[in-house]
Amino acid sequence: MKDQLEQYLSRQTNELFDLEDKIILYDLTNTYFEGRMLGSRIAKFGRSKEKRSDARLVVLAVVINREGFLKYSNIYQGNMADCKTLEGIINALSRQTSFSGRKPIVVIDAGIATDDNLLMLKNKGYDYMCVSRSSLKAYYADTTATPVQITDKRKQPIELLKVRADGDSDQYLWVKSQAKKMKEDSMNGLLSQRFEQGIQNIKEGISKKGGTKKLNKVYERIGRLKQKYPSVHTWYDITVCDDGNGTATAISCSHKTGEYDNSQSGIYFLRTSIMELDEHTFWSIYNIIREIEYTFRVLKTDLDLRPIYHKTDEASMAHLNLGILAYWLVATIRYQLKQKGINSDWREIVRRMNTQKCVTTSVVNIKQETISVRQCTVPTKEVKAIYDLLNYKHVPFTRKKSVVPPAEILKNNSP
Repeated sequence: MKDQLEQYLSRQTNELFDLEDKIILYDLTNTYFEGRMLGSRIAKFGRSKEKRSDARLVVLAVVINREGFLKYSNIYQGNMADCKTLEGIINALSRQTSFSGRKPIVVIDAGIATDDNLLMLKNKGYDYMCVSRSSLKAYYADTTATPVQITDKRKQPIELLKVRADGDSDQYLWVKSQAKKMKEDSMNGLLSQRFEQGIQNIKEGISKKGGTKKLNKVYERIGRLKQKYPSVHTWYDITVCDDGNGTATAISCSHKTGEYDNSQSGIYFLRTSIMELDEHTFWSIYNIIREIEYTFRVLKTDLDLRPIYHKTDEASMAHLNLGILAYWLVATIRYQLKQKGINSDWREIVRRMNTQKCVTTSVVNIKQETISVRQCTVPTKEVKAIYDLLNYKHVPFTRKKSVVPPAEILKNNSP
């Protein structure tokens, strides 16, 4: 029933707003349970995106178009890997949707864009766009390309250049972001400080009474520290001195000269199977993926899909599916407002509309009848503007009055 309802709503919104699904976005998120859910079939421990490793999870996968309307959704067990879900979703989407012309471009995140998944999309006739999972080693600039510089929302510069990779038929876009570079440099500096502090703790343990002095235990601590900070430990030379009897006496840590090269900071590569895209189109298509991030934020925060308080799988599935159904209303209203120039998020729209209230006044007269008068307050100027753009009435209903007679109490007649 869910699939038929989604298919019907997808078709109706496309016809209502004259939309074509030329680009579809696919991604996954998860939400956690507050209960233990010991007998659940879907609640499993997995990698939580909210860092709730103590709670069982359920995975929600959605496909939306560039306007934010849902095309398909599915619910998986909480331990499902992201990259293993794409083929099933594409097969289900192909069964439910009939494309009259060219199949849409599938935009996915790097976590889903494995080589097997990209090959599967090619074999099924889909074009794709994603972030390259690994940095290119051997690449060269496209002979027809020229460097392009744009700015993000914070006016930070971003450089774009089309490049080709040896032995790869896909098109790549070299991206250098100043904001990403600053973030990576800051993170690397913080990780370096933590790694050096870890080495200092090991050094103090060697010198103080009761600390870890056995040579094998010291190497174990260093190994665990390297495992915890894999991206920065290669920048350091670590030397452990011992007395020849298996006891560590000192440890030194020095930064390798010229080892840290931040020339690659802030650089990443976008990948696509479409060859005729220019830099601006390439960049704009990929950035549509931010729409699915907004979809997850609305579902989990505004529509209360996170956390789940239900104790049974049936109640949890109903909760999730009702939230997805409510998102259709959110997407429809937001799309209509966007067409009129209002790009506010859903939380701001709800805040404005909450200024109009429905007031019910009740009194009891001498006949013990309950008289209720129900009416709406006068909307503010902002609320009226939203009503006008959506062609809704300023007052959902007129003043209503109801009279309820007292309840008749029947006495029990004893035999």
